[in-house]
Amino acid sequence: MNMELTFAVTQFLNQKSEYCDNYQWNEYLELYDEDSLYHIPQWIDDHTYVTDPNQGMSYIYYEDRTGLEDRVFRIETGKAASATPLPRTAHFISNVRVKELANGLIEAKVVWQTLYNRQGLEGCFYGHATYTLRKTEDSFRIRKQHTVLLNDKIDSVLDFYHV
Repeated sequence: MNMELTFAVTQFLNQKSEYCDNYQWNEYLELYDEDSLYHIPQWIDDHTYVTDPNQGMSYIYYEDRTGLEDRVFRIETGKAASATPLPRTAHFISNVRVKELANGLIEAKVVWQTLYNRQGLEGCFYGHATYTLRKTEDSFRIRKQHTVLLNDKIDSVLDFYHV
């Protein structure tokens, strides 16, 4: 295990969390490649989730970064009623496991939790995520984010800023 790489990836993912918690949307979006895939599948049963977004339902599925860009645009312009006002969030990641892939990309598996408060409602989303990262000159870019939500109930809105 490359501890230096694991530390760098962990710092990168912590920075992603901080950008989201602080509503730094431009910086947040820059962490994603333009053709990055973003997927949060729905559960089929207690132990099986949708693996092909074209063959089943997803909580969120964006084929590229334009999906995230559209959400950010609607949030910033007040056109996303479900995000007005935005919740206060605190993102946590742990159990970061990093693997270098044969094609030069990096796979990072994490456990995550997001606490939120919006209009007096407090809640928590949690789960697992797998990131495929591309090295850049001084950091990384996200090529793919696959997030498995472990909550059985969603009492509020679920959006990208919750994971």
